[in-house]
Amino acid sequence: MQSFARSSRSCYSELDAWSGPAVKSYALVHAGRQWRLGPIAFWIVIGLLVIMAGWTIITATYFAFRDDVLTRLLARQADMQFGYEDRVAELRAHIDRMSSRQLLDQEQFEQKLDQILRRQAILEQRATTLNNLPDPTVTGSVKQAPRNEPARASVPKPTPLSDAPPPAAARDRKAEIGIESMLSRLQASLDRIEARQVMTLASIEESYGAKVKRLRGVLGELGVDTSKLAPGTDTHAVGGPFVAARLHADAASFDRQVRRVSAARSQVERLTRTLTSVPVRKPLAGDIDLASTFGVRMDPFIRAPAMHTGLDMQAQAGDPVRATANGTITVAGWQGGYGKLVEIDHGHGLVTRYGHLSSIEVTVGQSVKSGAVVGKVGSTGRSTGPHLHYETRLDGDALDPQKFLRAGAKLGAIQ
Repeated sequence: MQSFARSSRSCYSELDAWSGPAVKSYALVHAGRQWRLGPIAFWIVIGLLVIMAGWTIITATYFAFRDDVLTRLLARQADMQFGYEDRVAELRAHIDRMSSRQLLDQEQFEQKLDQILRRQAILEQRATTLNNLPDPTVTGSVKQAPRNEPARASVPKPTPLSDAPPPAAARDRKAEIGIESMLSRLQASLDRIEARQVMTLASIEESYGAKVKRLRGVLGELGVDTSKLAPGTDTHAVGGPFVAARLHADAASFDRQVRRVSAARSQVERLTRTLTSVPVRKPLAGDIDLASTFGVRMDPFIRAPAMHTGLDMQAQAGDPVRATANGTITVAGWQGGYGKLVEIDHGHGLVTRYGHLSSIEVTVGQSVKSGAVVGKVGSTGRSTGPHLHYETRLDGDALDPQKFLRAGAKLGAIQ
């Protein structure tokens, strides 16, 4: 290189026309020596010299500034690495938030499902209670909901270098929305069932209340004290230690209404049992044909005003005479002007008498039910022909039996 540089400083070129006017050549002279080159060879040599000079410059520059270049490259690489790590941390935080949200959604779904299951159990208990009430309108139970939440599809984690969630996440979100919609529909269905149960119970309560009111009204017209006539105890044997009931907060209103219905039902049963001891049944079958009513009348024998203490009912001799209420036979035999008489004590001061019988079918001390045959129509005693003399007495005082018979007609319409 050095000898070539020295020769280049002393070299010169000239143009010869040795092969004609169109042919050119280059001559290189150094130390008295001369080299002739063609145009192609000349430019090849020049190109090689330029390439070698450029390579020399680049190499020198590299060795001079390589530390700065390496430093910049390392800094750039560190920046890229830090950016990558920050991106990865951000995506991991995003994944954690998504996982936390999924866990929270799952807990909320489980809580909603537990609430629905508890409410369903309460409604089923209410349905059982309504089924035990003597009313044809009862609501059915709810179809058992699945005890376990449907398994969710596994969601693959998103890659740390990708912003878009995988398609499975979108499908899972749609599945969650579908489950929530299903729970909402089930909740609405339970609301409708609960509303029907409340309406049914309210209808039963209203029915019992109206029946109690009508029964008390009819018995009040008779002047009967229902508290005295009601049996003291139920006919069924019951018992057990007292344990206070603890009502669920959601079922408190329903249970209070059930207790009101039970109380009204008990009153109806008590009044119904009372009616079995109140002489409201007709003593003779068919329509009653009265020959003489209760009150003052002309005595048929002496033709003078007299108090008639009962009803004279026309009938054929031998027609069966029936007890008008439950009671115990206290008289079964001849009693002066009554002729053959049956007297029944119904308790609490109520007594009925059946006079002028041709025969007696019961004995003293015998218990009879309402409708039982106690004798047959006749004309014994102070009588002008076959008929039944029927009396109703309370604490020894004679009452108009027609009041009780009219009450019996009303009670028959109620029951």
